[in-house]
Amino acid sequence: MPKIALLNVKGEKIKDIKLSDEVFGIEPNNQTIYDAVVLKQASMRQGTHKVKTRSEVSGGGRKPWRQKGTGNARQGSIRAPHFVGGGVVFGPTTERNYTKKQNRKERRLALKSALTYKARENGIVVVENIELSSNKTKDFIKLLEDLKVTGKTLIVVKELTDNLILASRNLSNVKVIESHEINTYDVLNYNNVVITEEAVKMLEEVLR
Repeated sequence: MPKIALLNVKGEKIKDIKLSDEVFGIEPNNQTIYDAVVLKQASMRQGTHKVKTRSEVSGGGRKPWRQKGTGNARQGSIRAPHFVGGGVVFGPTTERNYTKKQNRKERRLALKSALTYKARENGIVVVENIELSSNKTKDFIKLLEDLKVTGKTLIVVKELTDNLILASRNLSNVKVIESHEINTYDVLNYNNVVITEEAVKMLEEVLR
């Protein structure tokens, strides 16, 4: 079982705790990680991209010149795709569906694989609890400094509090989520994962 230091909010070590091998110490499966990341990125797409075809652009209702006698190539509309201002052929439309699927077993394997990689890289910080007495951002920044956490940081707690939400929302490089919201993409996308002891226990219980 991998061991990790349990810290208080001041960054002081309380004791060493053991993380479950079934969640933080498995043999990572790169394919499921890839599939989970692609699924997450696909679900983040709006899918509102749209171009106009030759039937949708304005103008071009009549034949630009007669069929014969001008010396020009025959044309039926000035809105054909090869004309400037013409319609687009095979362009993106709103009909495209980016939905992807991954079954629960694969999703859990991907998350456990990501957590294993993060644990190996010493990118996981376990805190006894995260309780803020105020909703001021400077107090939250002080907490991160005490934990010696820099860069993009994912905070995982069992249950969000109003103070934690308000204090962290102005920080673009910090994301705060509840343990049931954790996903493979976020674990890999952030340099550090700060997780409370309660959230660790919940993850180990759910993912085993």
